[in-house]
Amino acid sequence: MRNHSYRGLRLWTAGGLTAALLAVGTAGPAGAADGEPADAAPIPVAITGPDTYDLPLDADPAEGEPQLRIGLRGPGEDPEPDGDGIIWPLHHGEYTVTIDATGLEGVADVELPCDAEGLVAVCTEWELYAGESYNRDWGIGLTPAAGSEAGATGTITVTGRGEGLEFTGHSVDVRVGGPEFRMRRLTEPEGFAAGDTFRAPLGFYNVGGLPADGAVLRFSGTRGLSFPQEFRNCEYAVENEGSPWERHTALCTFEGTFEAGTAYRVATPVKVRTADFALQDAFSYGFTTLGAGEADRLRASGEYRRGKGGKLALRAVRDADPADYVRYAELDLPTANTYDLDLTGDSAHGGAGETVAVDVTLENHGPAWLALLRSGGEPVTFTVEAPEGATFTEVPEDCHPQYSDEGTRTGDYLCMAFTPLLESDRRDFAFELRIDEAVEGARGRVHLPEWWDRQDGDPSDNEDWIVLNGARG
Repeated sequence: MRNHSYRGLRLWTAGGLTAALLAVGTAGPAGAADGEPADAAPIPVAITGPDTYDLPLDADPAEGEPQLRIGLRGPGEDPEPDGDGIIWPLHHGEYTVTIDATGLEGVADVELPCDAEGLVAVCTEWELYAGESYNRDWGIGLTPAAGSEAGATGTITVTGRGEGLEFTGHSVDVRVGGPEFRMRRLTEPEGFAAGDTFRAPLGFYNVGGLPADGAVLRFSGTRGLSFPQEFRNCEYAVENEGSPWERHTALCTFEGTFEAGTAYRVATPVKVRTADFALQDAFSYGFTTLGAGEADRLRASGEYRRGKGGKLALRAVRDADPADYVRYAELDLPTANTYDLDLTGDSAHGGAGETVAVDVTLENHGPAWLALLRSGGEPVTFTVEAPEGATFTEVPEDCHPQYSDEGTRTGDYLCMAFTPLLESDRRDFAFELRIDEAVEGARGRVHLPEWWDRQDGDPSDNEDWIVLNGARG
C-alpha cells in the first residue's frame, strides 16, 4: 500500500481494525484467504517503475524523496470497500520482491529499502490488492559513484516470487550525468494587472553532462489564465472545464540536439492572458528531455488538440547565467487585484422559549476570485456570536463550537467557507436560535478574523449582526 503499513482492513473504526485483520484469511471473496485451490491459475502481478532514469551528477537523495519508486500492480482496478468497510486483498500469503542493483556497481551508490545489505534487497510482503494504489512500494536512493563519469550506465533488476502469484520482471536502466534541464526563472512585470497579457520568456539550461536529443515543453495555468496564441508543434487541453479547478495546458515538442552546458529560450515569448477576475493564478512550465514516450506520458493527463499557427522554435542563448535557472518554474499572476467579501447577518423576533431561524451569508462581490491555490483551498473562517439571551440549537455542518482559554464552550461558532470563492460566489449558513430570555435588540456579531485583510477591497463589510427583537442597522 502506498506509504502505509496496514493491509486488508476495515476503513476505519477502532474495532474495525481488529475485525478486519481477523477476517483476512477466514472470510471474504474467493482468493482473499490462504490456500487458494492448487489448480487455480496464478495471479499476474506487474512490477511498476520507470524504464529509464538519468541520474544527475550532483544527485543527493538526502535532499528529499528517493529518486526511484518500485511498486506492484495487481489485475483489475483499485478495490472499493465492501459493505462493512473492508478492502479485501486478491491474495494473502507470503511473497518476496527482490531489488538487485549489482548492475550499478561502480556506476552509482545505492540506498535500498528493507534493511538491505549490499546491492540486493529482498522485501517480504503478505497481501496483494487489485490495481496499484493499495499495494506496497519501495524507494531507491541513488548517488553517482566516486569516479563515475557522464554517460556511465547500469541496470537495476526487480523480480518477484510467491506461491499462487506470477510476477512480471522489471528493469530500470540508469545513466549518470545525462541531459538535465533547469528552467529560466520568471518574474511578474512591474505594474502588471488583471486583464493584462504576460509575455513569458520560457527557456531552459542543460546542466547535465550529455546533449539531449529533443525536448518537450509543458506549460499550464489555472482558471484565470489562458493562452491566446497557438503553435502548430503544440497541443492544447482544458482540464476540469467549467469548474473552479479548470486548468489550461499546452504540450510542445522540439526536435534537434540541445547541448550540455548551453541555455535555450523560445524564439517567441508565450502569451499568457489574465482574466479580469484573476488573482494569484498559478502559471507553471517545465522542459524535459524528449525521451522514449515522454510526450505520450504527459499527454495522458488530458484530451489534447493540435494547435494552429506558426511553429514555436528554440534558440540558443549566449552568456546565460546559471543562477537565472531553477528546477521548478512557477509564477502567480497577477498579484495586484482585489475581491470583496461581504458578511450579512439577519434578524428575527420571538418570545422566551421560542425557536427562530436566522441566515448568515458570505458573498464575494469581486472583481477577483479568491482561490488560495498555494494553500490547497484553505477555507475562509468567520465567527458567529450568539445574541444575548439566546442559544444556538441548530448550526450548519461547516460550523464548529468555540471554546474559551479554560476549555469551556462559549456559545459562539467558527464557520468555514471553503475556497475557491468565485468572483460572484454566495454561501448561505442557516442557524436556529432558542430565545432563553427575550432581550430587546439583542445582537450577536458576525465577523471575519480581526487580521483578515489580505486583498479585500472593502473591509467595511467584513462584519454584521444577528439581531433579535430589534431592527438591524
